[in-house]
Amino acid sequence: MSKQTTETDVAFISALAELLNKNELTELSVKREYGEDDSLEVRVVKQSTIMTVAAAPAPAPVVHHAPPAATNAVAAPEDPAQHPGAVTSPMVGTIYLSAEPGASPFVTVGAQVSEGQTVLIIEAMKTMNHIPATRSGIVKRILVEDGHPVEYGAPLMIIE
Repeated sequence: MSKQTTETDVAFISALAELLNKNELTELSVKREYGEDDSLEVRVVKQSTIMTVAAAPAPAPVVHHAPPAATNAVAAPEDPAQHPGAVTSPMVGTIYLSAEPGASPFVTVGAQVSEGQTVLIIEAMKTMNHIPATRSGIVKRILVEDGHPVEYGAPLMIIE
């Protein structure tokens, strides 16, 4: 896929996210055909909760733009996606914290992980994608729930 196609896809997904918010929708699915063996399937979902965040911001659509910095004395909550140890989603899909239902999770908060170790799975287009730890360290926070949808670029966990 060319860089131009990727930029066009990002603009398309951003437009879908705006459409989602403008029309107060909670979910939107679209399939875009480029040719016989080339297509883009997008599912934009607005999540209602964010786990482990005390003062959760409003749910964000697929493309997340940071709000302007607050000018008053109250500090804005830390954006987990900006944390240097954040593991972010490389795709849109459904999160699974274990290899199969009822199995032990790949990692838990406080677990020691090695770079490249599988920390969770994202199911996208009926394919199970193993997501590796981006660094060695200790899992400090898990920001997603098992079986819930995830957006491209969304923070999944923090490893320090």
